[in-house]
Amino acid sequence: MEKIIITVLGQDRPGIIAAVSQSLFEQDCNIENISQMVLQSEFAGLFVITAPEGATIEGVRESLNKALAAMNLEVQAKALTKPQIPASTPAVEPFLITTMGPDAKGLVARITAVLAKHGANVTNFKAVFHGGQNPDRNIMVYEVDVPADGNREALYAGLREKAKELGLEIIIQHRDIFDAVNKI
Repeated sequence: MEKIIITVLGQDRPGIIAAVSQSLFEQDCNIENISQMVLQSEFAGLFVITAPEGATIEGVRESLNKALAAMNLEVQAKALTKPQIPASTPAVEPFLITTMGPDAKGLVARITAVLAKHGANVTNFKAVFHGGQNPDRNIMVYEVDVPADGNREALYAGLREKAKELGLEIIIQHRDIFDAVNKI
């Protein structure tokens, strides 16, 4: 059985996940993971599936396109490649980095460049640009894995320096601390 990753994009409306999952069910596919979101009224969904023996990527995609034609959604599909994991995976520590401040071109590029320089991997990212009457209330939240053996002080200093340069407030928290503080 082959694992396939499918992306579905288009104008959000009720029933998209129902239509996608029904089509996959009818093709005898098993959904292993789903992640979806709506950005400014646009639906974006990622589906990792296991296709039955004999199914092809093109066949699964064509069936989905046919099932979703009335909803005017774009479907892409490709084989899910196995990650090339080194013999020993380096230990990481999860952190949440939040920046707040005025919007400007290049904010994401400049903050993520600091993260990349220190070997930190962004695992999830969300940006909310309020604009309008309060353009300084833009928020970006980066969930990152930081190498356990990396120089955290240099990373923190680099992030704080870049945030100051960009006119942003920055909060850097270990995920465990964030979870403990925000536990209900």
